[in-house]
Amino acid sequence: MTPRSNSPASRLSSRRHLPMRSLCLGLLVASSLTGALSGCAALAVGGAVGGALMYSDRRTSGMQIEDQAIELKAKARVRETVGDRAHVNVTSYNRTVLITGEVPKEADKATVGTAIAGVENVRSTLNELVVTPIASLAEMSNDSLLTSKVKASYVDARDISANAFKVVTEHGVVYLMGLVTEREADRAVELARGVSGVRKVVKAFEIISEDDLARRAPRAAAAGAPAATRAPASAPASPTGITPRPL
Repeated sequence: MTPRSNSPASRLSSRRHLPMRSLCLGLLVASSLTGALSGCAALAVGGAVGGALMYSDRRTSGMQIEDQAIELKAKARVRETVGDRAHVNVTSYNRTVLITGEVPKEADKATVGTAIAGVENVRSTLNELVVTPIASLAEMSNDSLLTSKVKASYVDARDISANAFKVVTEHGVVYLMGLVTEREADRAVELARGVSGVRKVVKAFEIISEDDLARRAPRAAAAGAPAATRAPASAPASPTGITPRPL
C-alpha cells in the first residue's frame, strides 16, 4: 500500500480543496431540502430561491413541472424534424406552447408545428416561427437584453406581479404569456411597448377574473411576491383557447 503523503505541499493542496467541498456539500444539502419540501428533487436545483419563485408562480407546482416536461419533449421533436438547420425556441405555459425562432422553409415551419402539437399534454400551440436565415449572435443577444428590460420594467412598476408574466423576445417582438386579468394584461403591454427597441408586443395570455386572482393572491403573498392592486369590478374569465394578438 502506498504511504499517504503528509508533506506541507500535500496539506496545502487539501486545504485549497476544502472550500469547494464545503460549497458542493452546501448546495447538495440545500437542493435535497428543497426537493423534500416540493416533492420533486429533480426540480430542486434552484434551491430556496427557485422554490420561492415556483411557489409564487400562478400555475400549480404540478403544472410547472408539466410545462418543463413538455418543453423537453418538444425540443427533442425539433431535433428529430429539423436538426441544426433551424433555430427553434419552445416555451410552454399552462400547457400552451409558444414556438419562436427561424426556419429555412415554410414546410419546416409546418412540420415543427405539427410535431410539437403532438407532444403529450400540449393543449394548444402558437406557431410564430419565421422563414428566414438563423439569427446572428448579436441579434439573439439583443433579444435577451430586451427581455431583461421588459422584466425589469415590471419589477419597477410595482402595480403588477412580475412573476406572473413569461416574457419571450424574438427579432424585437415581445411575446407575453401568463395567467393574468385584463387589467394586468393591459398594464403589461403598456410597459413592454415603452421599452426602447421593442418593435411589437404579442399577447398570448390566458385571462382570469379578478375573483380568481384574489383566490390565488394568498399563495403568492406567502412566497413574498408583490400583491397586485385589485380592480373594483370583477372581469369574466376568457375562453381556454388562446390566440396571439399583435399590438
